[in-house]
Amino acid sequence: MIERAHMNLRTLAALAALVVAQSVCSAEEYKAAENWGPHLHGIEWGETAGIAIDAKGRLIAFTRKPTPVIEFDGQGKVLKTWGDGLFIYPHGARVDRNGFLWLTDGRGRDGKGHQVFKYSRDGKLTMTLGVAGVSGESENMFNGPTDVAVARNGDIFIADGHGNNRIMKFSKNGKFIKQWGKKGSAPGEFNLPHTLAFDSRGRLLVGDRSNKRIQIFDQEGAFIDQWTQFGSPSGIFIARDDTLYVVDYNDKKRLFIGSAKDGSLKHEINNLTLGEGIAVDNNGNIFVSETVAGKTDSGLVTGHMVRKIVPN
Repeated sequence: MIERAHMNLRTLAALAALVVAQSVCSAEEYKAAENWGPHLHGIEWGETAGIAIDAKGRLIAFTRKPTPVIEFDGQGKVLKTWGDGLFIYPHGARVDRNGFLWLTDGRGRDGKGHQVFKYSRDGKLTMTLGVAGVSGESENMFNGPTDVAVARNGDIFIADGHGNNRIMKFSKNGKFIKQWGKKGSAPGEFNLPHTLAFDSRGRLLVGDRSNKRIQIFDQEGAFIDQWTQFGSPSGIFIARDDTLYVVDYNDKKRLFIGSAKDGSLKHEINNLTLGEGIAVDNNGNIFVSETVAGKTDSGLVTGHMVRKIVPN
């Protein structure tokens, strides 16, 4: 009788695990938008690491081509392009709650790069952080900055990730406040902090890419928690309701959808994209920017474009 009870418990546990796996992997709830994309409008795309969305639903892609900034609407209509000659290695793109566009330039040469730029939506440069073309470890230098997140009070958080493995905090006026992190795998250490986003509680989620985890901090840099169920995060987007979107093209090669409240995982999408950057509109349409060429589990060839994924 005891042995039978144990068998029943094991069976129930296996069934429960199967139900969870099926619910997590329910990628059929999403599909690629058909006949969509600014790539259909004569735009030449390079590796596109960054993508952002503003309050009006306009998309801004940051691509590694001579004209690096491409703005378009949710239907794929190109609105304008700009940025010729301004950047060395286009990387992160974010729009903050006040509508400013933040761009990170992740490499340096010829007196340009290793900087973070703040633009108004009419294209006016309003702030520059870092020393043009110079990498370093000081309070006013970066070495491969990857992403920006802006807190409700205007404080600026920058992932100085490709070289320095640290998070830097500045005031809304660009004054250095503090930094934390070094290369390593312990809590509060990093191996390529690649993407940043705030949840509704003001916690900072850091995609610690090569450590294959998301680390969570308060705004003073105190470690809160870490999640390893979202692969090797290259891009993070958190919606107003704390829905968490994560792209990983390196390790598990997935688009993950879950919750920033508790880290629960709802969807793993393995056949529609291999993305580095991600932005989501108010209708739940997902825009993914792709860099290196690759193949999804279904054989879809990816890279050098922006892809739109919609609820099915």
